[in-house]
Amino acid sequence: MALLEARGVDIVYRPPLGPPILAVRDVSLSVDTGEFVGLVGESGCGKSTLGYALTRMLRPPAHQTGGRVMFDGHDVTDLRGEALRRLRRRGLGLVLQSGMNALNPVRQIGKHFGDVMAGDGSSRRGERQDRMRSLLEQVGLDASVLARYPHELSGGMRQRVAIALVLSLEPRLIVFDEPTTALDVLVQAAVMDTIRSLQRATGFSALMISHDLGLVANATDRIVVMYAGRIVEDRAARTVVTEARHPYTRALLGCYGDPRADSVELRGIPGAPPDLSRQAAGCAYAPRCGLAQERCWQEEPALRRVGEAWVSCHRAEEPEAAPTAEAGPAPGAATVRG
Repeated sequence: MALLEARGVDIVYRPPLGPPILAVRDVSLSVDTGEFVGLVGESGCGKSTLGYALTRMLRPPAHQTGGRVMFDGHDVTDLRGEALRRLRRRGLGLVLQSGMNALNPVRQIGKHFGDVMAGDGSSRRGERQDRMRSLLEQVGLDASVLARYPHELSGGMRQRVAIALVLSLEPRLIVFDEPTTALDVLVQAAVMDTIRSLQRATGFSALMISHDLGLVANATDRIVVMYAGRIVEDRAARTVVTEARHPYTRALLGCYGDPRADSVELRGIPGAPPDLSRQAAGCAYAPRCGLAQERCWQEEPALRRVGEAWVSCHRAEEPEAAPTAEAGPAPGAATVRG
């Protein structure tokens, strides 16, 4: 059963100067109870904007101009005030990508927890202290962290604090927006292990937003790939490496190297994402795609069922097709040997 369901969501940025930017276009997405979903794509593809819309955290100049967001069967698109506050208590949670920016630099960590828990009003001070220590223990931190300031913690520790703060609200679904950004590889792995262990232990649903397809594929149940504001592929994580059908998904996989391999070949993606202030005809990925045909330049592909996945590509039924050099510039490649 879908705990969270977005239907036909459109989001537009209206800056004071310049044309509007179509950041998210007709996106439908669901997250089932207890499911861990990964949402991936390059910077600027609309994934974080969508995450903010799903958690009702959009702020101007971003505006949701179409579609609905359903949570546990209830339409939450237009919630305001106290009704929205109740939704965020034992409902929806959001972990931001930078713990240093998400935390107040002049307040001790314990004060952060106090601010969050004070709004609940259901526990006494002593009970709240016990709860704080328990939450920190869940994310692998010592209670001494409560007396420290954000700048006294490492990046990984700050991110764990941010996760613990969200857990204090006992949400049923948590959106993680690039939680491993700016962390080194070992710390990334540790944070992801913590998130996955917590999700399995407590059973909350999760949506993990990231640009790193490899990182997300190792942790989630399902992968949703976005490009230029639209979903281009949606499939089980276990099949994404071997059965990806959209050329963009394959290109993202080429940017990922298995750290366990003796030799890794990394490939970039030629070209650049499109200008979202203009909506050109055809497939948005066509200018960068080695499989593009005349139809791709004229007709935008619909997101349709292909086997066990949903794919937005005219050539999705051709799993053996390979990019052709004449269709566009070849991506650069670098080989790294351990």
